[in-house]
Amino acid sequence: MPWLWGLSLAVLLPAVAWALFLSPADWQQGETVRIMYVHVPMAWLAMGGYAGLALASVLALVWKHPLADLAAREISPVGAVVTALCLATGSLWGRPMWGTWWAWDARMTSVLVLFFLWVGHAAITRAFEDEERGARVGAILALVGVVNLPIVKFSVDWWNTLHQPASVARMAGPSMHISMLGPLLACAIGFSLLFGTLVLARVRAAVMERRVQALELARAREADRAPASEAVPA
Repeated sequence: MPWLWGLSLAVLLPAVAWALFLSPADWQQGETVRIMYVHVPMAWLAMGGYAGLALASVLALVWKHPLADLAAREISPVGAVVTALCLATGSLWGRPMWGTWWAWDARMTSVLVLFFLWVGHAAITRAFEDEERGARVGAILALVGVVNLPIVKFSVDWWNTLHQPASVARMAGPSMHISMLGPLLACAIGFSLLFGTLVLARVRAAVMERRVQALELARAREADRAPASEAVPA
């Protein structure tokens, strides 16, 4: 874990400095474009993280892998925070560009649905006393929610929205200039490393917690089985 934390910070801090202080301002948006270096990686992680949640749910449902259940349970709070940051930075970016904090267009609405899916999964996996039942219901919810991912991705192509079409993941190649594309990708890598490190730290803590609970339960059972000591006569 120390190596992962160090690697995440070693990539993220220079990337953020590059994006905020060294990259050029946009000719139309000015300095406001710098919100992109947080907003876009958060959007990518919100969708990519949910795909990881769906994969863990499949592994849990089909192969009954206990670590898959733990991974799904611990990734959802991190994913919810990332999606909330995506919505918040998008609102901050949209106010000076579009003149409004929020518009119910396809992209914004589908990302809001994604946020509710993250929060719903985090809540439902912790709502049952039987953790296995909660994990099973959460896995079903996660798999049902996968249908929202292509809607988020292709909403700007299928409907008229305030958002511009894709400028990085395009068949014809990125349309963004390298002076902005470079720091954007660097930030995306840094935030992705931090996301993975946070999830791994949460899974590790959950594993240790279960081990402690198992040891406490074993000690309690041994104490119940141990014969009571006989009193020594005076």
